[in-house]
Amino acid sequence: VPPCFLPDYLCKPEDNIYNIDFTRFKIRDLETGTVLFEIAKPSAAEQDNEDEDDSSELDSSAGRFVRYQFTPAFLRLRTVGATVEFTVGEKPVSNFRMIERHYFRDRLLKNFDFDFGFCIPSSRNTCEHIYEFPQLSEDLIRLMVENPYETRSDSFYFVDNKLIMHNKADYAYNGGQ
Repeated sequence: VPPCFLPDYLCKPEDNIYNIDFTRFKIRDLETGTVLFEIAKPSAAEQDNEDEDDSSELDSSAGRFVRYQFTPAFLRLRTVGATVEFTVGEKPVSNFRMIERHYFRDRLLKNFDFDFGFCIPSSRNTCEHIYEFPQLSEDLIRLMVENPYETRSDSFYFVDNKLIMHNKADYAYNGGQ
C-alpha cells in the first residue's frame, strides 16, 4: 500500500468479484456511547423507486467516496467504534481484510489494519472495529479544523491478499462553528 493519499483508485469497481456491498456504517465514541455518525443504504425496494425517478448514468466512483463533517471535538476523542454492515454475494470470502490510512495533507496520521476473516456466501455481516486515535497536537488540530477536507483516507479491501476494493473519504472538522 502506498505511503500517502492516492489521487486515483488502485482497482476498478468490477474487481469486487465477491459482490461485497457495505449497507450500514456507524461511528460511536466508546467512552460515552454517543453515536457520532450513522448512515445506511436504502433497502432494495427504496432503491428501485429511486432508480425509476433518476435515469442518469452512474459515476464509476459512486459509492467509493464519502465526505464526512465532524466537530473539532472529534479530533480529541481517544477511542471510537466503527460498526459496518455488509452483504456478500454468492462466492465465499476468505481472509477478508481492510487496511485504512488517514492523512492530513501529505502526513500519515494513522494506519489501521482489520481482519474480517471468513464470510459465508449470500450473507449479511456486522462487525465493529475499534479505532485508537493518535493524540494530536493542538497546532495540528487547529490546522485540520481550519483546512476542511484536507484530511483524507484510503481504505483498501483484500480477499486472500488480492485487492478487490479501494474507497476514499475526506473529512472536515469545522462542524458546529
